[in-house]
Amino acid sequence: MVVKGITNRFSIARNGYGESFIHPCRKIIIQYCNWGGSSQGIRDFLVSERLNGIASRHKQIEFEVIKKSGHPVITGFYNNGRNKPICVRNMDPIEINKKLEILMNSSGDILRRWTKNDNVRSLNKSVRGIWSPFHGNTTPSL
Repeated sequence: MVVKGITNRFSIARNGYGESFIHPCRKIIIQYCNWGGSSQGIRDFLVSERLNGIASRHKQIEFEVIKKSGHPVITGFYNNGRNKPICVRNMDPIEINKKLEILMNSSGDILRRWTKNDNVRSLNKSVRGIWSPFHGNTTPSL
């Protein structure tokens, strides 16, 4: 018998089916420039110790701060393999806090427009499951 290795390192989040909640956001990288004018807000955010409070409340998310030249960017990495970068140039610390909350509360899925037929999304095509002729009333109605 041939043994296959696991190809996906992350589990698929099916929150509500299991006994535990899997947070979709696994890592957030904060990138800023140490001398650039557009990074002043993110430097004030880091000095004000707001990030330490957020990191202590959300221990399931890994936070990483990188000094790199260029505009400041906050990038969220998710369990489904996607990432979402948000540019936070020339923003004050309150706006940066809001953008960070958006990344932490996001699922990482692609944003798309819902149509009329997309009201329910599920792994099954039907809420009741797969139809079988053995289900339901067996006596013919007159």
